[in-house]
Amino acid sequence: MPAINLAATLDMAIETARRAGALLRVGLSQQRQIDLKSAYELVTDMDRASEDLIVDAIHTYCPGHAILAEERGGAVGVNRPTWLIDPLDGTNNYAHGFPYFAVSLGLWEENQPLLGVVYDPVRDELFSAQAGGGAQCNGMPLHVSQVATLAGALISTGFPYDYGTRTDNNLAEFNKVQARCQGVRRAGAAALDIAYVAMGRLDAHWEIGLKPWDTGAATLMVHEAGGQLSDAHGEDWGLSSTRMVASNGLIHDELLALLNTAQ
Repeated sequence: MPAINLAATLDMAIETARRAGALLRVGLSQQRQIDLKSAYELVTDMDRASEDLIVDAIHTYCPGHAILAEERGGAVGVNRPTWLIDPLDGTNNYAHGFPYFAVSLGLWEENQPLLGVVYDPVRDELFSAQAGGGAQCNGMPLHVSQVATLAGALISTGFPYDYGTRTDNNLAEFNKVQARCQGVRRAGAAALDIAYVAMGRLDAHWEIGLKPWDTGAATLMVHEAGGQLSDAHGEDWGLSSTRMVASNGLIHDELLALLNTAQ
């Protein structure tokens, strides 16, 4: 397979995310078809429409690349680049008309992120990153915050869809952290939450049970913006990790220690 022109591929991903976001923005004010994938996990007709648009673009511009997408599945490619696609991160929000959702596209190869794009069509904020090339929001460089202690931090998290039936549902961790920081936000779209860590709106994000398409784009932004990523034990975070902690780096060890007291 020929070498990837990362700059041109990033331009394609940005354009594709913007087109998918425009589709979602229009659909937000219209009647939506909503189905259940599980007891509490929704999928809408707009998830599928956005994913179709994105997959068609990748097939056109990146033939031979593998695709792992939330709705149609797929697999990480062997010896070829893989696109990780969440066509509508924050489906529950979207289904209720709550304006916090995004399109997420990440390109990985040999377990390393190459490109990431997260687009918030409500605020028209386009987050992007290229390995070794930094991270931006609408073309402006991103940098993580300089908050140095957990006591001064604003943090986000999320809960698994099946939290009502599992014991490791993140509630104990939530209670621990909420009592030690300036606030914990649970907005319901992990790709945006992690992108907010990269730009310094949030100082950290932790979550369990995330899928590769949730994290495949935004985690690169944290790296490129000077932040830190790990699993719950401080080891290097990867797509197969089941627990993720992303932070500005300064509060990382303090947050990890606190989270581990709750387990």
